[in-house]
Amino acid sequence: MKTIDNVQKNLSRVSTKIYLIIAVLIFGASNSVTTKLIDIGKSHLIDGQNPISPCNVLFVGNLCALGLMFLIFRQDWKFTTLKVLTCQDWISLTVTGILSGAIAPWLIFTALEKTNVTNIVLIGRIEPILNLILGVWLLSSRVNFWTMTGSIVSFFGVVITALFASSGQMISMGGFQIGIGEIFVAIAAIISSISTIMGKLQLRSIPLGIFMIYRNILGTVIFFLLANFLYGLDHFNHVLSPFLWQWMLIYAGIIVVFGQFCWLAGLKNATSTQINLASLFNPMVAIFMAYLILGEIPTMAQYLGGSLLLIGIILSFLGNLPQ
Repeated sequence: MKTIDNVQKNLSRVSTKIYLIIAVLIFGASNSVTTKLIDIGKSHLIDGQNPISPCNVLFVGNLCALGLMFLIFRQDWKFTTLKVLTCQDWISLTVTGILSGAIAPWLIFTALEKTNVTNIVLIGRIEPILNLILGVWLLSSRVNFWTMTGSIVSFFGVVITALFASSGQMISMGGFQIGIGEIFVAIAAIISSISTIMGKLQLRSIPLGIFMIYRNILGTVIFFLLANFLYGLDHFNHVLSPFLWQWMLIYAGIIVVFGQFCWLAGLKNATSTQINLASLFNPMVAIFMAYLILGEIPTMAQYLGGSLLLIGIILSFLGNLPQ
């Protein structure tokens, strides 16, 4: 236990920028790793079903992560700490838990079945500009010209990707054909943006361990109920498969626990500009990981959208230099 306490103390000394860089690298690889795990499961069917289905990955991954979180953050869950939290704190934690712990992940995991990882990455970049807008509105953050311009350019890159690089099942919207998977990603990005700003506000008064564990518990329960309502209990037939759990322990430890910890630890003291810059770098890492892990080669529309995102990153970086 002393070792865990020492690790927690050492982690508290790491700078905000280092945390954000590590989080970007982990999250950049997360969708590709998830898709790769699902593909591995397809080669090890049980009774004709994939034990590493998207729902099982999210549900079991969260359960594994919960155990690891309790080991690391158990000291935050003391009665003296819990009784300080107000009713408003618990309500806001509940809202954040449902949004970022259940609904947004479900939308992303569903989108992974309907479109490719590169599209998910590019379209998800509407989140940074929403972070800036909400940061200025709710946190009174100051945003310079270069940062705002970079986010707007990146947003146009997202629009091009959504309109011209959609894959899978399509629907008509405003005279354009847009993929259902792409729509799910856009909704998830909006939810994630709201959750990011709410999380930054909450972390001013709520310990990181309480924030992470409560969100994980609530998100897992809500997701399980949502999946049962949409797909039925049979969808979790192989949730106890040892093959699934051995992969999920690794997945949960690196991506769910360490990735979330780095992001939230960085988020706690980061400026809106730093959060925006980290979010803008994520797609470049993710596209590279999709190529490296899955062998996905971007289409012409994705190259164009990605190029605008790269220009947006450069402009935002110029605005972030003084910080």
